[in-house]
Amino acid sequence: MKKLSILLVAAVAVFSSFKAIETWKQDKAHSRLGFSVTHLGISEQTGFIKDFDVTIKAEKADFSDAVIELKADIATINTGMDMRDNHLKSPDFFDAAKFPTLTFISTGITGAGANKYKLTGNLTLHGITKPVTLDLLYKGTTTNPMSKAATSGFQVTGVIKRTDFGVGTNFPTAVVSDEVAIKADGEFSK
Repeated sequence: MKKLSILLVAAVAVFSSFKAIETWKQDKAHSRLGFSVTHLGISEQTGFIKDFDVTIKAEKADFSDAVIELKADIATINTGMDMRDNHLKSPDFFDAAKFPTLTFISTGITGAGANKYKLTGNLTLHGITKPVTLDLLYKGTTTNPMSKAATSGFQVTGVIKRTDFGVGTNFPTAVVSDEVAIKADGEFSK
């Protein structure tokens, strides 16, 4: 009986030390997945992908152990100009009919200062998967007064090369920069 009691106490101690992994879903009304390129070396052209989903799973309150997954619909690319959007969706660039989805799955996160992290992961774009490193800023957690839910904010920034993913390879960098700046902002609730 004494051994059983000791085993039960030990089991409770072990299981109570485990914290549950929490899943955070994006608030679509307060999230944006944007990008920008330089055109003709003289002007910045911006756009965003309208339809995307992000899930964050974390055990720690500071998100230092976060696992992030993103899935975006290339057909919803929007630069504010229909003719340019249709060209970007064509085989000249993203070929949205053949490669409809962009995905990012994180593989690691390391501290880079107060609430700042280096987020590494595999980006799949235009049928090509490559590792990328992005900057992640955790902007804090508050209670949303409308939903009463804990809500956390994040910003992700970084630069990728479009030619690494076979996007717009027939367009020289003098026309469209090879470097594409990424800026994503989002709010997430449990």
